[in-house]
Amino acid sequence: MSLHIYDTSTRAIREFVPVEAGRASIYLCGATVQAPPHIGHIRSGVNFDVLRRWLMRSGYDVTFCRNVTDIDDKIIRVSAEEGVPWFVVAERNQRAFTWAYDTLGCLPPTVEPRATGHVPEMITLMEQLIARGHAYASGGDVYFDVQSYADRYGSLSNQRLENMRPAADTDDESCKRDPRDFALWKGEKPGEPTWPTPWGPGRPGWHLECSAMATKYLGSTFDIHGGGIDLIFPHHENEIAQSQAAGDGFARHWMHNGLVRIGAEKMSKSLGNSLLIPEMVQKVRPVELRYYLAAPHYRSSIEYSEEALQEAAAAYQRIEGFVTRAAEVIHDVDADAPLPQAFVDALDDDLGTPQALAVVHEVVREGNVALSRGDKEAVARLLAETQNMLDVLGLDPRSPQWRGTGSDLSPVVDALVAVALEQRKAARERKDYAAADAIRDQLSAAGITVEDTPHGPRWELSR
Repeated sequence: MSLHIYDTSTRAIREFVPVEAGRASIYLCGATVQAPPHIGHIRSGVNFDVLRRWLMRSGYDVTFCRNVTDIDDKIIRVSAEEGVPWFVVAERNQRAFTWAYDTLGCLPPTVEPRATGHVPEMITLMEQLIARGHAYASGGDVYFDVQSYADRYGSLSNQRLENMRPAADTDDESCKRDPRDFALWKGEKPGEPTWPTPWGPGRPGWHLECSAMATKYLGSTFDIHGGGIDLIFPHHENEIAQSQAAGDGFARHWMHNGLVRIGAEKMSKSLGNSLLIPEMVQKVRPVELRYYLAAPHYRSSIEYSEEALQEAAAAYQRIEGFVTRAAEVIHDVDADAPLPQAFVDALDDDLGTPQALAVVHEVVREGNVALSRGDKEAVARLLAETQNMLDVLGLDPRSPQWRGTGSDLSPVVDALVAVALEQRKAARERKDYAAADAIRDQLSAAGITVEDTPHGPRWELSR
Protein backbone atom coordinates (compact mmCIF):
# COMPACT_ATOMS: atom_id res chain seq x y z
CA MET A 1 0.00 0.00 0.00
CA SER A 2 1.29 3.49 -0.85
CA LEU A 3 0.43 6.69 0.99
CA HIS A 4 -3.26 7.59 0.87
CA ILE A 5 -4.50 10.86 2.35
CA TYR A 6 -7.87 12.47 2.90
CA ASP A 7 -8.34 15.25 0.35
CA THR A 8 -10.64 18.01 1.58
CA SER A 9 -11.43 19.07 -1.98
CA THR A 10 -12.87 15.67 -2.96
CA ARG A 11 -13.95 14.68 0.56
CA ALA A 12 -12.39 11.26 0.03
CA ILE A 13 -9.22 9.26 0.72
CA ARG A 14 -6.96 9.49 -2.34
CA GLU A 15 -3.68 7.88 -3.26
CA PHE A 16 -0.81 10.33 -3.10
CA VAL A 17 0.62 10.62 -6.61
CA PRO A 18 3.17 13.46 -6.80
CA VAL A 19 3.48 15.89 -9.67
CA GLU A 20 7.06 14.70 -10.13
CA ALA A 21 8.07 11.13 -9.32
CA GLY A 22 10.30 10.92 -6.26
CA ARG A 23 9.61 14.48 -5.17
CA ALA A 24 6.96 15.91 -2.85
CA SER A 25 6.05 19.58 -2.48
CA ILE A 26 4.13 20.88 0.55
CA TYR A 27 2.82 24.36 1.29
CA LEU A 28 1.68 24.91 4.86
CA CYS A 29 -0.15 28.05 5.91
CA GLY A 30 2.05 29.28 8.72
CA ALA A 31 1.68 31.96 11.31
CA THR A 32 -0.07 35.30 11.20
CA VAL A 33 2.32 36.89 13.66
CA GLN A 34 0.21 39.31 15.69
CA ALA A 35 0.78 37.32 18.91
CA PRO A 36 2.93 34.46 20.23
CA PRO A 37 1.82 30.86 19.53
CA HIS A 38 -0.39 28.61 21.60
CA ILE A 39 -0.62 24.84 21.21
CA GLY A 40 -3.44 25.19 18.69
CA HIS A 41 -1.05 26.96 16.32
CA ILE A 42 1.82 24.55 16.84
CA ARG A 43 -0.34 21.46 16.42
CA SER A 44 -0.41 22.19 12.70
CA GLY A 45 3.37 22.44 12.65
CA VAL A 46 3.75 19.09 14.44
CA ASN A 47 1.17 17.28 12.27
CA PHE A 48 2.75 18.38 9.01
CA ASP A 49 6.24 17.72 10.36
CA VAL A 50 5.18 14.08 10.84
CA LEU A 51 3.85 14.03 7.27
CA ARG A 52 7.11 15.47 5.99
CA ARG A 53 9.20 12.96 7.94
CA TRP A 54 7.08 10.09 6.65
CA LEU A 55 7.44 11.23 3.05
CA MET A 56 11.20 11.48 3.56
CA ARG A 57 11.32 8.01 5.12
CA SER A 58 9.29 6.76 2.15
CA GLY A 59 12.03 7.96 -0.20
CA TYR A 60 10.73 11.34 -1.35
CA ASP A 61 12.82 14.46 -1.78
CA VAL A 62 10.56 16.91 0.06
CA THR A 63 10.32 20.67 -0.46
CA PHE A 64 8.47 22.15 2.49
CA CYS A 65 7.31 25.77 2.30
CA ARG A 66 5.75 27.38 5.38
CA ASN A 67 4.84 31.05 5.02
CA VAL A 68 4.74 33.92 7.49
CA THR A 69 1.95 36.49 7.25
CA ASP A 70 3.79 39.52 8.58
CA ILE A 71 1.24 42.20 7.61
CA ASP A 72 -2.52 42.13 8.03
CA ASP A 73 -5.38 43.84 9.87
CA LYS A 74 -4.62 42.14 13.20
CA ILE A 75 -0.94 43.05 13.18
CA ILE A 76 -1.79 46.66 12.38
CA ARG A 77 -4.35 46.69 15.20
CA VAL A 78 -1.81 45.41 17.75
CA SER A 79 0.72 47.91 16.45
CA ALA A 80 -1.71 50.78 17.08
CA GLU A 81 -2.69 49.51 20.51
CA GLU A 82 0.94 49.19 21.65
CA GLY A 83 2.22 52.28 19.88
CA VAL A 84 5.04 50.41 18.14
CA PRO A 85 5.75 49.90 14.43
CA TRP A 86 3.96 47.00 12.73
CA PHE A 87 7.27 45.31 11.90
CA VAL A 88 8.23 45.21 15.59
CA VAL A 89 5.05 43.25 16.35
CA ALA A 90 5.66 40.91 13.41
CA GLU A 91 9.34 40.32 14.13
CA ARG A 92 9.03 39.49 17.82
CA ASN A 93 6.15 37.09 17.23
CA GLN A 94 7.81 35.38 14.29
CA ARG A 95 10.76 34.70 16.56
CA ALA A 96 8.37 33.26 19.14
CA PHE A 97 6.88 30.94 16.52
CA THR A 98 10.30 29.84 15.30
CA TRP A 99 11.34 29.08 18.88
CA ALA A 100 8.16 27.07 19.43
CA TYR A 101 8.56 25.03 16.23
CA ASP A 102 12.19 24.33 17.10
CA THR A 103 11.39 23.49 20.73
CA LEU A 104 8.83 20.87 19.67
CA GLY A 105 11.22 19.26 17.22
CA CYS A 106 9.79 20.45 13.90
CA LEU A 107 12.33 20.31 11.10
CA PRO A 108 13.12 23.76 9.65
CA PRO A 109 11.17 24.49 6.48
CA THR A 110 12.98 24.35 3.16
CA VAL A 111 11.87 27.94 2.69
CA GLU A 112 9.90 30.29 4.95
CA PRO A 113 8.78 33.29 2.89
CA ARG A 114 7.29 36.45 4.36
CA ALA A 115 4.33 38.15 2.75
CA THR A 116 6.00 41.56 2.67
CA GLY A 117 8.90 40.14 0.67
CA HIS A 118 6.67 39.08 -2.22
CA VAL A 119 4.71 42.13 -3.28
CA PRO A 120 6.09 42.00 -6.88
CA GLU A 121 4.71 38.47 -7.27
CA MET A 122 1.36 39.64 -5.89
CA ILE A 123 1.21 42.51 -8.38
CA THR A 124 1.89 40.10 -11.24
CA LEU A 125 -0.90 37.81 -10.04
CA MET A 126 -3.37 40.70 -9.81
CA GLU A 127 -2.44 41.84 -13.32
CA GLN A 128 -3.16 38.33 -14.63
CA LEU A 129 -6.53 38.21 -12.87
CA ILE A 130 -7.59 41.63 -14.14
CA ALA A 131 -6.55 40.73 -17.69
CA ARG A 132 -8.62 37.54 -17.52
CA GLY A 133 -11.68 39.38 -16.20
CA HIS A 134 -11.55 37.86 -12.71
CA ALA A 135 -10.51 40.95 -10.75
CA TYR A 136 -11.05 44.72 -10.83
CA ALA A 137 -9.64 47.85 -9.24
CA SER A 138 -12.00 50.11 -7.32
CA GLY A 139 -11.39 52.98 -4.90
CA GLY A 140 -7.71 52.14 -4.51
CA ASP A 141 -8.49 48.50 -3.72
CA VAL A 142 -8.36 45.44 -5.97
CA TYR A 143 -11.07 42.80 -5.64
CA PHE A 144 -11.64 39.28 -6.90
CA ASP A 145 -14.92 39.01 -8.81
CA VAL A 146 -16.56 35.86 -7.42
CA GLN A 147 -19.32 35.93 -10.05
CA SER A 148 -16.65 35.46 -12.71
CA TYR A 149 -15.73 32.17 -11.03
CA ALA A 150 -19.22 31.25 -9.83
CA ASP A 151 -19.27 27.75 -11.31
CA ARG A 152 -16.35 26.63 -9.12
CA TYR A 153 -16.26 29.04 -6.17
CA GLY A 154 -17.15 27.17 -2.99
CA SER A 155 -16.03 23.71 -4.13
CA LEU A 156 -13.45 23.25 -1.35
CA SER A 157 -15.83 24.19 1.45
CA ASN A 158 -18.81 22.52 -0.26
CA GLN A 159 -20.87 25.73 -0.40
CA ARG A 160 -23.01 27.38 -3.04
CA LEU A 161 -22.32 31.00 -3.90
CA GLU A 162 -25.92 32.09 -3.32
CA ASN A 163 -25.71 30.88 0.29
CA MET A 164 -22.48 32.72 1.17
CA ARG A 165 -22.34 35.75 3.40
CA PRO A 166 -20.57 39.00 2.41
CA ALA A 167 -16.78 38.89 2.64
CA ALA A 168 -16.80 41.86 5.08
CA ASP A 169 -13.08 42.38 4.65
CA THR A 170 -13.04 46.15 4.03
CA ASP A 171 -14.29 49.22 5.89
CA ASP A 172 -16.25 50.43 2.85
CA GLU A 173 -18.10 47.69 0.97
CA SER A 174 -19.58 50.15 -1.53
CA CYS A 175 -16.56 49.78 -3.82
CA LYS A 176 -17.43 46.14 -4.52
CA ARG A 177 -19.51 44.85 -7.40
CA ASP A 178 -20.74 42.06 -5.14
CA PRO A 179 -20.50 42.00 -1.33
CA ARG A 180 -19.01 38.51 -1.56
CA ASP A 181 -16.04 39.75 -3.61
CA PHE A 182 -12.86 39.56 -1.54
CA ALA A 183 -9.98 42.01 -1.32
CA LEU A 184 -6.76 41.15 -3.11
CA TRP A 185 -5.21 44.51 -2.32
CA LYS A 186 -6.19 47.19 0.20
CA GLY A 187 -5.63 50.84 -0.65
CA GLU A 188 -3.63 53.28 1.43
CA LYS A 189 -4.93 54.33 4.86
CA PRO A 190 -3.39 56.79 7.34
CA GLY A 191 -0.82 55.16 9.58
CA GLU A 192 -0.62 51.91 7.62
CA PRO A 193 2.39 50.61 5.67
CA THR A 194 2.11 50.79 1.89
CA TRP A 195 3.77 49.44 -1.24
CA PRO A 196 3.42 50.99 -4.71
CA THR A 197 1.25 49.27 -7.35
CA PRO A 198 -0.25 50.26 -10.72
CA TRP A 199 -3.52 50.91 -8.87
CA GLY A 200 -2.04 53.08 -6.14
CA PRO A 201 -0.23 52.49 -2.86
CA GLY A 202 -1.57 49.96 -0.38
CA ARG A 203 -0.93 46.60 1.20
CA PRO A 204 -1.79 42.94 0.53
CA GLY A 205 -5.08 41.33 1.34
CA TRP A 206 -4.81 38.16 3.38
CA HIS A 207 -5.45 35.57 0.65
CA LEU A 208 -3.35 36.91 -2.22
CA GLU A 209 -0.02 36.39 -0.49
CA CYS A 210 -0.27 32.60 -0.18
CA SER A 211 -1.06 32.06 -3.85
CA ALA A 212 1.88 34.22 -4.86
CA MET A 213 4.34 32.54 -2.49
CA ALA A 214 3.20 28.95 -3.03
CA THR A 215 3.58 29.10 -6.80
CA LYS A 216 6.87 31.01 -6.61
CA TYR A 217 8.56 28.31 -4.58
CA LEU A 218 6.65 25.15 -5.53
CA GLY A 219 5.54 25.83 -9.08
CA SER A 220 2.18 26.48 -10.70
CA THR A 221 1.00 23.00 -9.67
CA PHE A 222 2.25 21.33 -6.51
CA ASP A 223 1.37 18.35 -4.36
CA ILE A 224 -0.07 19.24 -0.96
CA HIS A 225 -1.52 22.38 0.61
CA GLY A 226 -2.09 22.17 4.36
CA GLY A 227 -3.47 24.12 7.28
CA GLY A 228 -6.06 24.09 10.03
CA ILE A 229 -9.71 23.36 9.24
CA ASP A 230 -10.56 26.93 10.24
CA LEU A 231 -8.73 28.08 7.08
CA ILE A 232 -10.88 26.11 4.63
CA PHE A 233 -13.21 29.08 4.20
CA PRO A 234 -12.59 31.76 3.26
CA HIS A 235 -8.80 31.59 3.09
CA HIS A 236 -8.15 28.39 1.18
CA GLU A 237 -11.29 28.74 -0.90
CA ASN A 238 -10.05 32.13 -2.04
CA GLU A 239 -6.56 30.85 -2.71
CA ILE A 240 -7.96 28.24 -5.08
CA ALA A 241 -10.20 30.76 -6.83
CA GLN A 242 -7.53 33.38 -7.48
CA SER A 243 -4.82 30.85 -8.42
CA GLN A 244 -6.86 28.72 -10.78
CA ALA A 245 -8.57 31.77 -12.29
CA ALA A 246 -5.06 33.04 -13.12
CA GLY A 247 -4.29 29.76 -14.91
CA ASP A 248 -2.41 27.80 -12.25
CA GLY A 249 -3.27 24.22 -11.36
CA PHE A 250 -2.33 24.99 -7.73
CA ALA A 251 -2.58 22.25 -5.07
CA ARG A 252 -3.45 18.68 -6.04
CA HIS A 253 -4.25 17.59 -2.46
CA TRP A 254 -5.72 19.60 0.42
CA MET A 255 -5.03 18.45 3.98
CA HIS A 256 -6.50 20.08 7.07
CA ASN A 257 -5.74 19.36 10.71
CA GLY A 258 -8.32 19.56 13.48
CA LEU A 259 -8.39 22.26 16.14
CA VAL A 260 -7.44 22.26 19.80
CA ARG A 261 -10.44 23.14 21.95
CA ILE A 262 -11.04 23.99 25.59
CA GLY A 263 -14.54 22.85 26.44
CA ALA A 264 -16.69 23.62 23.42
CA GLU A 265 -14.61 26.53 22.16
CA LYS A 266 -11.76 26.74 19.69
CA MET A 267 -8.53 27.79 21.34
CA SER A 268 -7.90 31.39 20.28
CA LYS A 269 -6.24 34.55 21.46
CA SER A 270 -9.48 36.51 21.20
CA LEU A 271 -11.23 34.18 23.67
CA GLY A 272 -8.40 34.48 26.16
CA ASN A 273 -8.05 30.70 26.47
CA SER A 274 -4.64 30.36 24.89
CA LEU A 275 -2.08 27.96 26.29
CA LEU A 276 1.19 29.48 25.17
CA ILE A 277 4.13 27.22 24.38
CA PRO A 278 6.53 28.61 27.06
CA GLU A 279 3.86 27.89 29.67
CA MET A 280 3.15 24.41 28.34
CA VAL A 281 6.79 23.27 28.43
CA GLN A 282 6.84 24.11 32.14
CA LYS A 283 4.06 21.53 32.65
CA VAL A 284 5.65 18.77 30.57
CA ARG A 285 8.87 18.41 28.62
CA PRO A 286 8.81 19.56 24.98
CA VAL A 287 9.04 15.99 23.67
CA GLU A 288 6.04 15.04 25.81
CA LEU A 289 4.07 17.98 24.46
CA ARG A 290 4.95 16.87 20.93
CA TYR A 291 3.68 13.39 21.78
CA TYR A 292 0.43 14.90 23.08
CA LEU A 293 -0.13 16.83 19.85
CA ALA A 294 0.96 14.06 17.49
CA ALA A 295 -0.85 11.14 19.11
CA PRO A 296 -4.43 11.94 17.99
CA HIS A 297 -5.30 11.63 14.32
CA TYR A 298 -4.45 14.90 12.61
CA ARG A 299 -8.03 15.43 11.41
CA SER A 300 -9.57 14.98 14.86
CA SER A 301 -10.18 17.72 17.40
CA ILE A 302 -8.20 17.73 20.63
CA GLU A 303 -10.17 18.56 23.77
CA TYR A 304 -7.48 19.99 26.01
CA SER A 305 -7.26 18.94 29.63
CA GLU A 306 -4.43 18.77 32.14
CA GLU A 307 -5.28 15.11 32.77
CA ALA A 308 -4.92 14.18 29.10
CA LEU A 309 -1.64 16.09 28.90
CA GLN A 310 -0.20 14.21 31.86
CA GLU A 311 -1.46 10.87 30.50
CA ALA A 312 0.36 11.58 27.24
CA ALA A 313 3.53 12.43 29.17
CA ALA A 314 3.28 9.16 31.11
CA ALA A 315 2.74 7.20 27.88
CA TYR A 316 5.85 8.73 26.35
CA GLN A 317 7.87 8.02 29.49
CA ARG A 318 7.00 4.30 29.16
CA ILE A 319 8.48 4.32 25.66
CA GLU A 320 11.47 6.33 26.81
CA GLY A 321 12.07 3.96 29.71
CA PHE A 322 12.45 0.98 27.42
CA VAL A 323 14.74 2.84 25.03
CA THR A 324 16.95 3.98 27.92
CA ARG A 325 17.19 0.53 29.49
CA ALA A 326 17.71 -1.24 26.17
CA ALA A 327 20.44 1.20 25.14
CA GLU A 328 22.43 0.17 28.21
CA VAL A 329 22.55 -3.35 26.78
CA ILE A 330 22.66 -2.59 23.04
CA HIS A 331 25.09 0.16 22.11
CA ASP A 332 24.84 0.06 18.30
CA VAL A 333 21.34 0.39 16.89
CA ASP A 334 20.61 -0.61 13.29
CA ALA A 335 19.25 2.60 11.76
CA ASP A 336 18.38 0.70 8.58
CA ALA A 337 16.27 -1.94 10.29
CA PRO A 338 12.89 -2.30 8.59
CA LEU A 339 9.86 -0.70 10.18
CA PRO A 340 7.08 -3.03 11.37
CA GLN A 341 4.58 -3.45 8.55
CA ALA A 342 1.69 -2.50 10.82
CA PHE A 343 3.40 0.84 11.50
CA VAL A 344 3.93 1.45 7.78
CA ASP A 345 0.32 0.56 7.01
CA ALA A 346 -0.93 2.92 9.73
CA LEU A 347 0.93 5.95 8.39
CA ASP A 348 0.14 5.12 4.78
CA ASP A 349 -3.55 5.13 5.76
CA ASP A 350 -4.07 8.90 6.00
CA LEU A 351 -1.19 9.39 8.44
CA GLY A 352 -2.78 7.26 11.16
CA THR A 353 -0.61 8.23 14.14
CA PRO A 354 -2.91 6.64 16.78
CA GLN A 355 -2.49 3.25 15.14
CA ALA A 356 1.21 3.88 14.54
CA LEU A 357 1.79 4.67 18.21
CA ALA A 358 -0.17 1.57 19.19
CA VAL A 359 2.44 -0.41 17.24
CA VAL A 360 5.23 1.45 19.05
CA HIS A 361 3.75 0.58 22.45
CA GLU A 362 3.30 -3.07 21.46
CA VAL A 363 6.95 -3.32 20.38
CA VAL A 364 7.98 -1.64 23.65
CA ARG A 365 6.01 -4.24 25.62
CA GLU A 366 7.79 -7.01 23.73
CA GLY A 367 11.08 -5.25 24.33
CA ASN A 368 10.54 -5.09 28.09
CA VAL A 369 9.81 -8.81 28.13
CA ALA A 370 13.00 -9.47 26.16
CA LEU A 371 14.97 -7.33 28.61
CA SER A 372 13.57 -9.23 31.58
CA ARG A 373 14.64 -12.58 30.16
CA GLY A 374 18.04 -11.30 28.97
CA ASP A 375 17.43 -11.97 25.27
CA LYS A 376 19.95 -9.53 23.78
CA GLU A 377 19.20 -10.50 20.18
CA ALA A 378 15.51 -9.71 20.61
CA VAL A 379 16.30 -6.53 22.52
CA ALA A 380 18.56 -5.34 19.69
CA ARG A 381 15.87 -5.96 17.08
CA LEU A 382 13.06 -4.38 19.11
CA LEU A 383 15.16 -1.37 20.11
CA ALA A 384 16.02 -0.74 16.45
CA GLU A 385 12.36 -0.98 15.46
CA THR A 386 11.32 1.33 18.28
CA GLN A 387 13.91 4.00 17.57
CA ASN A 388 13.27 3.93 13.83
CA MET A 389 9.54 4.36 14.38
CA LEU A 390 10.13 7.16 16.87
CA ASP A 391 12.49 8.85 14.42
CA VAL A 392 9.65 9.03 11.88
CA LEU A 393 7.42 10.62 14.52
CA GLY A 394 10.13 12.99 15.76
CA LEU A 395 10.02 11.37 19.21
CA ASP A 396 13.27 9.41 19.54
CA PRO A 397 14.55 10.16 23.07
CA ARG A 398 18.11 9.48 21.95
CA SER A 399 18.05 12.04 19.13
CA PRO A 400 20.14 15.21 19.61
CA GLN A 401 16.89 17.24 19.67
CA TRP A 402 15.85 15.73 23.00
CA ARG A 403 19.24 14.88 24.52
CA GLY A 404 20.59 18.42 24.33
CA THR A 405 23.41 19.57 22.08
CA GLY A 406 25.51 22.60 21.34
CA SER A 407 26.35 25.09 24.08
CA ASP A 408 24.07 23.69 26.81
CA LEU A 409 25.36 22.31 30.08
CA SER A 410 24.65 18.64 29.39
CA PRO A 411 28.33 17.58 29.15
CA VAL A 412 29.12 19.41 32.41
CA VAL A 413 26.16 17.81 34.21
CA ASP A 414 27.14 14.39 32.84
CA ALA A 415 30.67 14.77 34.17
CA LEU A 416 29.61 16.02 37.61
CA VAL A 417 27.04 13.27 38.09
CA ALA A 418 29.62 10.69 36.99
CA VAL A 419 31.99 11.93 39.72
CA ALA A 420 29.22 11.74 42.34
CA LEU A 421 28.27 8.22 41.27
CA GLU A 422 31.90 7.10 41.45
CA GLN A 423 32.07 8.45 45.02
CA ARG A 424 28.84 6.63 45.86
CA LYS A 425 30.21 3.41 44.37
CA ALA A 426 33.39 3.73 46.42
CA ALA A 427 31.36 4.32 49.59
CA ARG A 428 29.29 1.19 48.97
CA GLU A 429 32.40 -0.89 48.28
CA ARG A 430 33.80 0.07 51.69
CA LYS A 431 30.35 -0.61 53.16
CA ASP A 432 29.81 3.02 54.17
CA TYR A 433 26.13 2.87 53.24
CA ALA A 434 25.28 6.06 55.11
CA ALA A 435 27.67 8.03 52.88
CA ALA A 436 26.32 6.30 49.76
CA ASP A 437 22.75 7.14 50.74
CA ALA A 438 23.73 10.72 51.49
CA ILE A 439 25.21 11.14 48.00
CA ARG A 440 22.04 9.72 46.47
CA ASP A 441 19.89 12.05 48.58
CA GLN A 442 21.98 15.06 47.56
CA LEU A 443 21.59 14.15 43.88
CA SER A 444 17.83 13.76 44.39
CA ALA A 445 17.63 17.19 46.02
CA ALA A 446 19.40 18.59 42.96
CA GLY A 447 16.75 17.07 40.68
CA ILE A 448 18.62 13.91 39.66
CA THR A 449 17.05 10.48 40.10
CA VAL A 450 19.41 7.51 40.46
CA GLU A 451 18.26 3.95 39.72
CA ASP A 452 20.45 0.93 40.44
CA THR A 453 20.32 -1.65 37.62
CA PRO A 454 22.15 -4.92 36.89
CA HIS A 455 24.33 -2.90 34.52
CA GLY A 456 25.20 -0.23 37.07
CA PRO A 457 23.50 2.97 38.23
CA ARG A 458 21.43 4.95 35.77
CA TRP A 459 20.45 8.55 36.33
CA GLU A 460 18.04 11.04 34.78
CA LEU A 461 16.71 14.47 35.54
CA SER A 462 13.62 14.26 37.73
CA ARG A 463 10.33 15.03 35.98
